[in-house]
Amino acid sequence: MTTAPADYAIVPSSHPRTTAQRTAALERLSFGVEFTDHMARATWTPEEGWQGHRVEAFAPLELSPAAAVLHYAQEIFEGLKAYRHADGSVWAFRPEANARRFAASARRLAMPELPEEDFLASISALVDTDLEWVPSTEGASLYLRPFMIATEPFLGVRPAQRYEYLVIASPVGPYFVNGFQPVSIWVAQDYHRAGPGGTGHAKFGGNYAASLLPQQRANAQGFDQVCFLDAATRTNLEELGGMNVFVVDEDGVVHTPALTGTILEGVTRSSILTLLTEEGLEVRERDIPLTWLLDGVRDGSVREVFACGTAAVITPIGRLAGESFDVTVGDGAAGPVTSRLFDRLTDIQFGRAQDPHDWMRRLA
Repeated sequence: MTTAPADYAIVPSSHPRTTAQRTAALERLSFGVEFTDHMARATWTPEEGWQGHRVEAFAPLELSPAAAVLHYAQEIFEGLKAYRHADGSVWAFRPEANARRFAASARRLAMPELPEEDFLASISALVDTDLEWVPSTEGASLYLRPFMIATEPFLGVRPAQRYEYLVIASPVGPYFVNGFQPVSIWVAQDYHRAGPGGTGHAKFGGNYAASLLPQQRANAQGFDQVCFLDAATRTNLEELGGMNVFVVDEDGVVHTPALTGTILEGVTRSSILTLLTEEGLEVRERDIPLTWLLDGVRDGSVREVFACGTAAVITPIGRLAGESFDVTVGDGAAGPVTSRLFDRLTDIQFGRAQDPHDWMRRLA
C-alpha cells in the first residue's frame, strides 16, 4: 500500500545566483563542480520518523565533530539525472529504481528507509525550484545526488538515532572530457572494491573510497579508470569503481558479471539488459574470468567491451592493461553494439525516441 508523498515546503534562497552568474555556470559545464541554488532536505529520528521535508538554500551543513557519519561511515547516496526535452519539459530516467536501491542501501547500512514516494517528491520539488538550472545544451543534464548521513553526536558503535536526507543538484556535461570515446582501463589485481558479505551491493561511500588509491595509481600511469576483480578468487571481473561491465563476443552474445552481492546493481545495467533482450541478443550473466577475456581480446573472439553507469551512460573500453598484459579491444574504437545501445538509451532519455517501457518520469 502506497502512502501520500511528503509535501516539501519551499523556502526560497535569499541569495540565488543572478541570471548572468547562472548563465556563466551553464557555459562551463564539467561534472559535479557547479551546484544549483537550493537543496531538498528531511530529518529522521526514532520518535518522529521522517519530518521537516523542505527545499531550502544550498548551504554548508552544521555538523557536530562527534556526528556518527564522521566516525563510522553511516552514509549512502544515489545518482540520477534530469533531462530537458525539446519542448522544455524536464524528465528523470527510472527514478523509481533509484528510490528502491536507496532503500536497499539503507537496510544494509542499518539506516532508516526513505519511502519511495518521498524520494520522488524530493527530486521533483528540487528540480521544479531550480528549473532554470537544467541545461538545454546537447548532451548536458542536471545531475541529482540524493544522500543520507548519520548526524547523531555519539561515539558508541551502534546505528545512529538521527539522520539527515538531502538532495543536491549539479548541471553537468559528459562525465569523460572526450565524451563518447574509448577509455583505457587498468585491471587492479592487488586491490579489491568489496568482498563477499560486505557492502558491494549498496551505494555506499566506503566502496568508492576503497577504489581511490588504485584509481590514483592508474591515473598516474595514464589510464582513465580501474576495473576490479572479485576478492574471493581474484580471477573474475566485477566492476569499475562506479560502473558495470559488459563484453560482446564474436557470436553477438553479451556477457556481464552476475550480481552476487559484491557488485552494485546499476539502473543503466538493468536497462541495457532489457534493450539487448528486445534486440534478440543472448545475454549471459555469469562469472567472467580475466583470463577468458584476455584470450578473447587477443584472438579476436571478444569484439567489444564497454562500461555503463548513470554519469557516463555507456563508455566503450578500448584498452585493458595490468601488471603482465596490455591489450587493445578490437581496433580500439567503439563497436556497433556499444554505439547502438548508447544511442538508444540517450535518445530515450532526451526525448528523441519513444519510451516503450515508461522509463521516463516527468518532473517539470
